[in-house]
Amino acid sequence: MAKFDDLSRLLEQFVKDGPTGCGCAIAQHGKTLFEGYFGYADIEEKKPVTEGTVFRLFSMTKVIICTAAMMLFERGKFLLNEPIYEYFPEYRDTHVLVIQPNGNEVIRKAKNPMLIKHAFMMSVGLPYPFFNSPIARKMEKVKDDLAKKYGKYDIVTEVRAMGSVPVAFEPGTRWLYGYGHDIVAGLIQLISGKTVGQFLQEEIFDPLGMKDTGYRFRDDIESRMVSIYKKEDNGEMKKITGLFDEYHQPDAIYEAGGAGLYSTVKDYLKFSQMLANGGIYNDERIIGRKTIDLMRTNHLDSVQLSDFTNSYLAGYGYGLGVRTLINKAEGHSNSSVGEFGWTGALGTYVSIDPQEGASVVYMHQMMPNMEEYHHLRVRATAYGCL
Repeated sequence: MAKFDDLSRLLEQFVKDGPTGCGCAIAQHGKTLFEGYFGYADIEEKKPVTEGTVFRLFSMTKVIICTAAMMLFERGKFLLNEPIYEYFPEYRDTHVLVIQPNGNEVIRKAKNPMLIKHAFMMSVGLPYPFFNSPIARKMEKVKDDLAKKYGKYDIVTEVRAMGSVPVAFEPGTRWLYGYGHDIVAGLIQLISGKTVGQFLQEEIFDPLGMKDTGYRFRDDIESRMVSIYKKEDNGEMKKITGLFDEYHQPDAIYEAGGAGLYSTVKDYLKFSQMLANGGIYNDERIIGRKTIDLMRTNHLDSVQLSDFTNSYLAGYGYGLGVRTLINKAEGHSNSSVGEFGWTGALGTYVSIDPQEGASVVYMHQMMPNMEEYHHLRVRATAYGCL
């Protein structure tokens, strides 16, 4: 059986090799079992990583966004099998971009509508705009045109505009990482009548006491934000500009669904514990247990799973905004079937295990994030400690 000292030693070794600093915590049934911070949030300033260090969540934003949207689902505000065009009419005439063998692009009308569940499942066929593909370039042009027209704009404005972009495949037939959860965020704002940030604050962050989580800098948050380092081929750590930090500024408007939130290890541990323990944290119910079970059920068929699976995600399927463990042997994992979570581009990681009432949160900020090396070792050691 692993001991928490083993986890501390592992994390200490991490920061010797890069990342420059990290934080990790484990909780079970609402009780924190381990909390450790190692290395530096900023090397040049000799600023240590502490419980107050703030990390950019990037794609770990997705778990929060999809939880928020499913809270609206269980209030009867939408159905997963409804067409997106019922809420965003711009998606009524979805078209598919087909690349022929000779390289020519052919655009044809989609046979089936894009459904809300496709946005949760990443099967809408829209990548991220910064990906290098014909569709991504069309999405990038949409963003450029919006910036020229409005300057700053919100997520609903962008989601509406993206309805004009052809998709990579017939909706719901494949899996493609990308824009789906931004559509989900737009849906939250449209249905709730509140900005995404306001809905999250009132429905999740305030009830859970997540005081250091949000889209916008406030109080001393910016001064506590960890620096990002790029690990060069020679092992040298080079500080780089904070990615998308302009959206954290107090005068920003854009609130995405796929990325954009910041948090601390302690704050995200509260959120993960709520999901690990049936939607309740400190006697505060946030979401229903059966709704969480729906989120962590694999929704991909065999073709979509072949698009999704890689060595990092071995043994996992994909639910409504989360990876979910469906085969322990293939995943080489000592967690439970149904354990779920996601990862952020700069090295954040969450694992949520309702069977054990346990959750693990790990955070660093490095490019490349070396997620497979770091996260799977944290997973193995953390669950060994249980």
